[in-house]
Amino acid sequence: MAADLIRICDPDDVRIAEFRNIRERDLTGREHRFIAEGTVVLRMLAAAHSRKGAFAAGKILLLENRVAGLSEELSAFPADVPVYVASADVLDAIAGFHLHRGVLALGRRLSCLEPAQLLEGLPERSLVVAACGISNHDNIGAIFRNAAAFGADAVLLDETCCDPLYRKALRVSVGTVLKVPYARSGTIADNLSALVEAGFHVWALSPSGSTDVRDIPAAPRVALATGTEGAGLPQDVLERFDTARIAQAPGLDSLNAATATAVALYQIAAGQGRI
Repeated sequence: MAADLIRICDPDDVRIAEFRNIRERDLTGREHRFIAEGTVVLRMLAAAHSRKGAFAAGKILLLENRVAGLSEELSAFPADVPVYVASADVLDAIAGFHLHRGVLALGRRLSCLEPAQLLEGLPERSLVVAACGISNHDNIGAIFRNAAAFGADAVLLDETCCDPLYRKALRVSVGTVLKVPYARSGTIADNLSALVEAGFHVWALSPSGSTDVRDIPAAPRVALATGTEGAGLPQDVLERFDTARIAQAPGLDSLNAATATAVALYQIAAGQGRI
C-alpha cells in the first residue's frame, strides 16, 4: 500500500479540494495539474512517477469498495502519496457526478518541453506525430494511444490542439499521454519547420494526398502530420510537404482523424521495422 488510508466523510474536506466538481474544473485548466481516472490510468501514473521524469503523483481518491482490488496499483506509489477513501455518496458529491469507476488521482506535470527541446532528445531513427487543430478530446487521446501502439517516439501538438492532460483525453489514451513524450506549442508550420531542421521527412496526411500510405518509403526519421476532421491540414502545409492518402471505398469523404492517423502510423512503423 502506498500509504495508510484516510477516510473522507465530508465532500468539502479541504484535503481533497482538487477533486471537487472535476468536470467544470477540467474546462478551465489546472495549472499543470491533472486528474487521472480509472485503474489503467492510475497504473500509468504510478509508472510515470517512478521514472522521476515529467510527471508526478500528488494524491489518490478512491471509492471504498475499490481499495481491496487495487493493492498492486497502490503499492507502486511511494508512501508520501496520500490515499483517501470515501463512500459512493460522498465520492459522487465530491466529483459532481456519479463516478462509476471510483478511481481518481491528482497528478502534476513537472516540465513542459518546447518542440526543439523535445526533438533534440530523440534517437537517430525516430517516428513523430505532428498534430494540428485537434480539439476533440477523444481524438487527442486516441492519437496518443495509436502513437504508443506503433512505437512513435513523440507527439508534437500545435497550440490549437486541446490539452492531452484533460481528464477524458487522458482516459481515452489509456494513460499513454504519460508515457509518450510530447510538446504542445506554436503553429503547425513552426513545428514542421523544426522537424525538417531535425532531419525528419514530413508526410502530410490528406484524403487528396499524392502518395498511398502503403507506398511511403522507409526513412530513418519520419514525421506524420495530421489535421482536423473536415478542414484537414492548412493548404500551405499540403503545398510544402509530401502528401499521403489512405485508400478507401468510394462514398465517404475521409476517416476519423484518429483512425486515419492509426492506419498511416501502422504503415510507417512497419516500414521502419518497429512492428
